[in-house]
Amino acid sequence: MSTNTTTSAVSTNTRPITVTTQSVVGIAVLGLATFFAITTELMPVGLLGTMSRDLGVSESTMGIVVTVYAAAVALLALPLTSFTARLPRKTVLVATLVGYAVSNVLVATAPSFAVVCAGRVVGGVAHALFFSVASAYATRIVPPRLAGRAIAFVYSGSSLGFVLGVPIATWVAQTIGWRPAVGAVALAAAALAVVAATFLPAVRGSSSPHIGSPRAWARTGLLSVVVADLLLFAGHYVVYTYIGPYAVDAGLDAGMVSGALLVLGGTGVVGLWLAGMFVDRAPRQTLLAAIAVMAAAFATMPFVHGSLVGTMVVAGIWMAANGTTGTLFMAAAIRTGGVSPDIAGALVNGASNIGIAGGAAIGGQALGIVGLQWLPFAGAVVLVGSLGVVVAARRGFPVHTHAQEHLSTSSIEAITSSLAVVTTSVPVVSRAVQTLTGSVAVATGSVPTRRRR
Repeated sequence: MSTNTTTSAVSTNTRPITVTTQSVVGIAVLGLATFFAITTELMPVGLLGTMSRDLGVSESTMGIVVTVYAAAVALLALPLTSFTARLPRKTVLVATLVGYAVSNVLVATAPSFAVVCAGRVVGGVAHALFFSVASAYATRIVPPRLAGRAIAFVYSGSSLGFVLGVPIATWVAQTIGWRPAVGAVALAAAALAVVAATFLPAVRGSSSPHIGSPRAWARTGLLSVVVADLLLFAGHYVVYTYIGPYAVDAGLDAGMVSGALLVLGGTGVVGLWLAGMFVDRAPRQTLLAAIAVMAAAFATMPFVHGSLVGTMVVAGIWMAANGTTGTLFMAAAIRTGGVSPDIAGALVNGASNIGIAGGAAIGGQALGIVGLQWLPFAGAVVLVGSLGVVVAARRGFPVHTHAQEHLSTSSIEAITSSLAVVTTSVPVVSRAVQTLTGSVAVATGSVPTRRRR
């Protein structure tokens, strides 16, 4: 299959009909951007203990930095996406990466817990736009038949954030302090903003974004997707916000938290791979199975809490199941056709972060009432609610997949083309990772290596 088309096919609203070099580079850049977005969002999960000690607050109070970030996203995702819909997509995406860099600089240099929270709000504003734009961006720079797989590829950056970003940041924090760790991510996000401005294919904004109304969202099934997504994230973050302290309480050495997060994040890649396989063939069935497995894992965790091996095995099953959900929910929202893809992304993004904020808050309350061992029960209860919505909402989660062209990727030609996208992207990703790794090394090498206990 030819991979050459004119540049204008990507730089306008016209979708390319074949995989282009610009498409390959664009998807790779979006994947890397997603990696740093997730790393920025979730770093406090791995740094919770060391940050709370340094800033003189309790771990449950420190969990607020997760809540304020998510609250900013939840409140601003839809209005900001709608307000910026007519702007060039590259401009908006680069602005979000700059926002992540500014957020991390504020957190890394914060003299107090209040300033850390302010920096996290800045990151939340950037995040409110990023995932709304990135998901739709991916569908605009590849042929229509590859849109579902493009979303899955971009979401692989999320899994890499879990697998590498958060564990590496945690390891750096444990080695030389949490401030250099956050500062290094700030520098890397700034470097990626330059890369995106240089290499990301240009895509126009929408002249008239289709927002719809709550009644239309309900009629098309989009509302049910949003509600189920909100409950899924709430249940997940009841436990994930405190996974570091939970693992230590189960017998893990405090110095091994970064390694544990690396292992757990690795299982999420399995889920992402499954999502890529089934996002077009059996999305409803896959999502039902994933949520059920997550709920069962949460219900089991308190009973194996006395065994570190048992805790890690069950937590790994939970994280593998969770790895499927991001792609499946985003694809389901876009497939309803109730709104334009950017707006669908904003609604899912906002719902996810309402769930994150609510889950972190519920987790903090449950932690004070029942303690770490029994905390997963609270998450399991919320996940059952999400499962119930998916079971009942056959319009948002149909038994038979939608036959919309922009997300149909079941043909042999589509599979072959998507493999070409992935394999051709490997050198691009490798070079970018090497560049960013070098930047991180410079940043960490320039900071005094004072060990924090």
